[in-house]
Parts: sequence; C-alpha cells; structure tokens
Amino acid sequence: MSGGQNTFPAVFVSHGAPSLILDGGPACEFLAALGSKLGRPKAVLCVSAHWETAAPAVSACPRPETIHDFYGFPRPLYEMRYPAPGAPELARRTKALLDAAGLACALDPDQGLDHGAWVPLKLMYPGADVPVAQLSIQHVRGPAHHLALGRALAPLRADGVLVLGSGSALHNLRELRRGDGPEPWAAAFGRWLDRHAALADAEALARYRDKAPSGARAHPRDEHFLPLLAALGAALGGGTKPRGQVLFNGFVHGNLGMHAYAWS
Repeated sequence: MSGGQNTFPAVFVSHGAPSLILDGGPACEFLAALGSKLGRPKAVLCVSAHWETAAPAVSACPRPETIHDFYGFPRPLYEMRYPAPGAPELARRTKALLDAAGLACALDPDQGLDHGAWVPLKLMYPGADVPVAQLSIQHVRGPAHHLALGRALAPLRADGVLVLGSGSALHNLRELRRGDGPEPWAAAFGRWLDRHAALADAEALARYRDKAPSGARAHPRDEHFLPLLAALGAALGGGTKPRGQVLFNGFVHGNLGMHAYAWS
C-alpha cells in the first residue's frame, strides 16, 4: 500500500484518547506500524477533529508547537513534543485549491499541532521529519461540505502528500465503559462503517445518522466523523472510483471506535 513517490492513498485514522500513546495495545501498535506500511510522504495535511473554525483554515506555521489540548492525563503526556516542521508551501497550495473550489480558506500563521494530529503522527512517523500542516473542520456545515472539502484536495495526493483524516469511528464519551469489547449497538455500527467505507460509499456515509444502526448514538456530535468524509472526498476527487480498505477495526474503553481506512 506504499504511496512511494507518487499518488498517496487518502487515510482516516481514529486517534483515541490522548493517552493512547502511553497505554499501548492493538490500536497503538497498528498506528506504530502504519507509517512504514504507507511509506514516507513529502508532507502530511491532517484534518483533525480538534480544530474547528467557522470557515476553512490551514496552518502555515513553519515550526508548529505541540498543543496539549486535554486535561487530567498523566504528566508524561504533557512532556511529549512532536517537533515536526510545518509545511507553509503545502498550506498555500491547500488554500489555493479550496479557494478555486469556492471554499474560501484562510492561512493561520500560528496554529500548532493538536493531539488529533500529533498523537497518531508521533506513532506513524516518530522521527518527526515529515512536514505537517493542519486543516480545520466546520462542524456546522455538515457532511456534504467536508466531502467537497476533500474533493478539492485530491490533487495533493498526486504530489506525494498524505491527506490524513484524524477523528474517531465511534465517539460517544458518555457511553465509554470498562471492559474489553463493545456493546452490541456499537459493534453493529462498526460493522456498517467497515462495509460502507470499503465500498467508498459516500452517499451512505454522508447520511450515516439516518442510514447506520445507532448512527446518532455513535456520534452525538459529528466532529469526529467529519475528518473521515474529508479523507474519502480526497480519494473521490481523483476522477476514478477509489478502492477502499479497512486497515484496522477495534475498540478501546468499551465503545470508542478505533477503526482506520485507506482509499486509493
């Protein structure tokens, strides 16, 4: 599945709790192996669930700070840094593509890397030597907007850029629980998501709240699902029907989905 020097797959990962990087387990091990599996991109454009803006914005900071945007976790987590270089040139190209698509985008010269970006990237590319820019989400604009956002970014993939959506396959923090496995409703949603992600079924995925079993329960607020749609859009915008692949499926904390997908 390596992207080599040419077109990279578009990828969605579930980043889990910030402490994933300390906790270990199958999901952590999967992310630690994913960078080698994908190969080294020229740069990463990460669409993180943890950066929300009213209109699209892309980070253009040449040396983005590591943002510890969470509370109550073990001290070693706050001492971690991910000193990857920024990608101002990628940011400018992203802005140009979105502007041309009628999705006016701002450059943010100060935005760092939130944990939706640096936690998975620290596992995937631990050398912190791949330039990274972040693209914000707009929760109020919904699924169709994020598919369109991704479609506009499709040319980046041919330039060796990894368009990486980082969110959560299931994200209902009120339903977390102790135990190894998910409850039946969560498992059913995960199976539905795997099936439609593998089919690159944008219509069904954009209407997941109505079409999927327990769709609204899996995502009471869909900010953690929108990065998946942006990544899928980046694959759909390539002009041919993408091939979907389930890279990982599983749960932590009971019902927190850690599924990951690639489209090429």
